[in-house]
Amino acid sequence: QLPAGRLQLTLYQYKTCPFCSKVRAFLDYHGLPYEIVEVNPIMRREIKFSSYRKVPILLANAGSPLQLNDSSVIISAIKTYLISKRNSLEEIVSFYPPMKTVTEQGKEVFEYGNKYWLMLDEKETKRVYPVKEVRVEEMKWRKWADDWLVHLISPNVYRTPREALASFDYIVREGKFGTMEGLFAKYLGAVAMFFVSKRLKKRHNLQDDVREDLYEAVNEWVKAVGKHRLFMGGNQPNLADLAVYGVLRVMEGLEAFEDMMAHTQIQPWYQRMEDEIRKAA
Repeated sequence: QLPAGRLQLTLYQYKTCPFCSKVRAFLDYHGLPYEIVEVNPIMRREIKFSSYRKVPILLANAGSPLQLNDSSVIISAIKTYLISKRNSLEEIVSFYPPMKTVTEQGKEVFEYGNKYWLMLDEKETKRVYPVKEVRVEEMKWRKWADDWLVHLISPNVYRTPREALASFDYIVREGKFGTMEGLFAKYLGAVAMFFVSKRLKKRHNLQDDVREDLYEAVNEWVKAVGKHRLFMGGNQPNLADLAVYGVLRVMEGLEAFEDMMAHTQIQPWYQRMEDEIRKAA
């Protein structure tokens, strides 16, 4: 628990972005108050102060203002800060240096090699992770959420022209768009994303019916949690639980979400996660 006003947070986000949803799930579960700035996805004026042009961006002030980029870095750094009383947030963030790499497409991107690590000393590590396997498991599934689960969202919510239109209707309703901008985004965006989803399907070697990949992924997660614990974290969600929940939550209200609930074993775990987050809020 932090003294009131000790950590001032502002989250720059798109509401329907799975990476932003992960950060919100983490902050909500830990009872951390934060302001939201909804970014216009076309003009992105709200983040013109930043050379890093993606969301989420978290501005954190714990004595001095800091900018944190990348959802998993944000979560690891803030979690480390909540546990460790030794280091300032500034020092903790310095443990996650960005490394510039070039993708196969020749695009420059920033990577953070240790973003799934909490920077704790031996005593703190023992307290949070009583056995080594607990830490290894949490990191493995956090990475899985970023490297695999996230890539199943777009192909599923834009699977057909009708689903693409319903998804963009939701995006425009929840996002920050002007009236005309919203109309263009809804219809042109739906058409564009329907075709983009086909490219993503090919890039990630998904099955003809991408729902099958989604069903297999969430059932794999449920199997990993197992029948003998409420969450991967045991009686309480850990960072892997929060990551998977945050990613899946962006489909709520869409056909893909209803299908997932009907055709997989995810519902009991998902309901428990919802209850925990509601309790903490």
